Amino acid sequence: MTAQLTTARPAPARDGDFRAEVRAFLASPEVRAELHRFGDLQPGAEPGNLEVFRLLGERGWLAANWPVEYGGLGLRAVDAATVAEELGLAGVPDVAHVLSVDIVGLFLLMAGTDEQKARHLPPLARGEHLATVLYSEPGVGSDLGSLRTTAEREGDHWRLTGRKIYSQKSQFASHALCAARTADGDGSGITLFMVDLAAPGVRISPIWNATEERFDDVTLDVRVSDGDRVGPLHAGFTILNTCLALERTGIDYQAKVRRWFDAVRDTAEQLGLLRDEALRQRLVALDTEILAGRLLAYQAVEAVDAGAVDPVVSARSKWFNTELARPVVELALDVAGLAGTATRWDGEPGWRETVEGIYRESPNLRLSAGTSEIMLKVVATLGLGLEG
Repeated sequence: MTAQLTTARPAPARDGDFRAEVRAFLASPEVRAELHRFGDLQPGAEPGNLEVFRLLGERGWLAANWPVEYGGLGLRAVDAATVAEELGLAGVPDVAHVLSVDIVGLFLLMAGTDEQKARHLPPLARGEHLATVLYSEPGVGSDLGSLRTTAEREGDHWRLTGRKIYSQKSQFASHALCAARTADGDGSGITLFMVDLAAPGVRISPIWNATEERFDDVTLDVRVSDGDRVGPLHAGFTILNTCLALERTGIDYQAKVRRWFDAVRDTAEQLGLLRDEALRQRLVALDTEILAGRLLAYQAVEAVDAGAVDPVVSARSKWFNTELARPVVELALDVAGLAGTATRWDGEPGWRETVEGIYRESPNLRLSAGTSEIMLKVVATLGLGLEG
């Protein structure tokens, strides 16, 4: 096996016409050329405001389920999920899309004022701006209820002071959704703010990691207007929990795992390895699990369309689909052998995904948007009624 993974087979169509149109666009020469360009990026460089997103925004597909006045098409959540799934299957880097549209955009749609929506959503939907989030802090991790960044009133403004870590795409983003403490206590004293990342008092430094998309260390000593406060005072924790359930459908994760698996399977077939009965049985079992993960993800998406969002359904899908990354990577290493240690910089220009690359990326799936342990706790406490 070469270290480079072969192109994955597409998943079966769901809503045929729309899916086929999106898939055809992502297979077009202009999109493939842009993705090929990413393969030439040197270590330490990463894709930012993707030209692909701008092209999607021109068609209204980047935020397909947003209202038309904010740059969407007024479609269903399942249509937006179709776009997200096809992006994953096509190998388009999705972190910026998830942050800007699925997280920050969703928060603004749910809790933002009319002025905030009109100001921020259209450029996000057009792919002209990126937005990110500022949640995690040193020593806090996933326990947002204990965050220490403060927001203190200064007339009709707020002074935000603190340090955020593990943010992504902050170096490219125009704004960030920031969680800050506005009162003593646990989650009840947290408020959300939109922060201009170009404002005086914002300092962004890189935190290098094993993947090709860095984390950021963001230090804040910045004034923001009360008009940039998102949602009611002290209500940030409630909004966060509601939006996280909407975010954790697992669509983007399952598409990425599916692409990796199909590429490994195709490579095994090309190398004649499918004569091995044990390997064939392993492929069949894992393929079945990935199909089950897709069903769980669309169950979560359809709950959004039905207005019956269940955090247990979302957590179950997120946990199941991200945990599948581990056996897929183990399979890739077994099929590749020593060639799996080659990086994308060892091959021809334009290489994008290698076994070595997905090995480095896969742990992030189980950490982002809530760790696997947190997902299991949600299922155990809210779904099964067990003690926390």
